Amino acid sequence: MSLKGKVGTEIEIKSPPEKFYNIFKSQAYHVPNAAPNHIQGVDVHEGDWETHGSVKIWKYTAEGESGVFKEKVELDDANRSVTLVGIEGDVMKDYKTFKPIYQVVPKGTGSLAKLSIEYEKVREDVPAPNKYVTLMVNITKDLDAHIMKA
Repeated sequence: MSLKGKVGTEIEIKSPPEKFYNIFKSQAYHVPNAAPNHIQGVDVHEGDWETHGSVKIWKYTAEGESGVFKEKVELDDANRSVTLVGIEGDVMKDYKTFKPIYQVVPKGTGSLAKLSIEYEKVREDVPAPNKYVTLMVNITKDLDAHIMKA
């Protein structure tokens, strides 16, 4: 069995792709307001809210467990894709590499959100990070509702 892998899913959302992408690109501070059951806080550790390579610390709840995730953001404007490259935090106890990726593509009047995590486990017995994909789906649904209310 391989220690490296990728898990993910796709969901349709009503938000235009630019609006959804811009939340992660330059307004991540809105995420705790839009998804308070899943994200309890986010702070800039290095850089700022908008710059490729900035480092943020997220406080989250996944399947009832609280955690902290420190990441360096990689922005891909051409593909409306945001990669959160894990640096430190609770997930790094189980994964050598942990990269959640949010990508949105136009679909009809809304978007298709492609959510995935590229990872490398530290041990064979560590499960694939499916619970974090579920967390990404929940955040995406909450953000979509938040954007559509605005």
